[in-house]
Amino acid sequence: MLKNTARSIRTRAAAGLVTAAALTLALAGCGQDSTSPKEARGRADNTAEVKAAGAGPQGAVDCAKAKCIALTFDAGPGPHTPQLLDILKEKKVHATFFLLGRKHVDTYPDTVRRAAAEGHEIANHTWTHQRLDQLKPDEIRSELDRTQQAVKKLTGHEPTLMRPPQGRTNDKVKAVAKELGLAQVLWSATAKDYATTDSALIRKRILDQAGRDGIILLHDIYDGTVPAVPGIIDELKRRGYTFVTVPQLLAPGTPQPGALYRP
Repeated sequence: MLKNTARSIRTRAAAGLVTAAALTLALAGCGQDSTSPKEARGRADNTAEVKAAGAGPQGAVDCAKAKCIALTFDAGPGPHTPQLLDILKEKKVHATFFLLGRKHVDTYPDTVRRAAAEGHEIANHTWTHQRLDQLKPDEIRSELDRTQQAVKKLTGHEPTLMRPPQGRTNDKVKAVAKELGLAQVLWSATAKDYATTDSALIRKRILDQAGRDGIILLHDIYDGTVPAVPGIIDELKRRGYTFVTVPQLLAPGTPQPGALYRP
């Protein structure tokens, strides 16, 4: 039963994902200005903002001095997520989870509660993983707000971050995200883990792309991904990286609704 569920999740999510090369072309034409983590930190200019940003589960981490990197997971939770949470707890790492609503948040409510309780950042990846740039504003709003409300019901808090499926965004998406209080977050390193179960290859791809102020994109719904995570964490720690959530990466700046963040 578990294998069939995982296979179904893989098939559904893979259908909605594109290769990194195609994604680069898509993002190049999205027409939105983006802000890097370094720029976000540099724009923080008031005490209230600094205090708010420093209130994360790991305390205030100065990523202007530390060699920071953010580990993020899309399209869960799923059957493998509890194992991933065990690994993160053992390694003392907090991650950012961009959650899908239908058949994920509503199927694994205890996992969502656990991730939030253990200090991970809970974020929004829409309700059904549709390309938001192809939808009307009301449809975009429904995709995002349904997940907002589902997460709030389980954790008591609405997400402040969202990741558009496939990284596809436009001015309509930006406007709705701003209305709902959501900042848009992209990434700098991905392993195409939707296309392979080779954990060693997933690990190598991420380590080859890792860089300071980077945002790693993985999917905890695929069979090969979670087994790759311990090696990724251990090697990046050996290289001197400090793992942070996305808000901590931007601190003392705070994610601004509608804004697009990418390294």
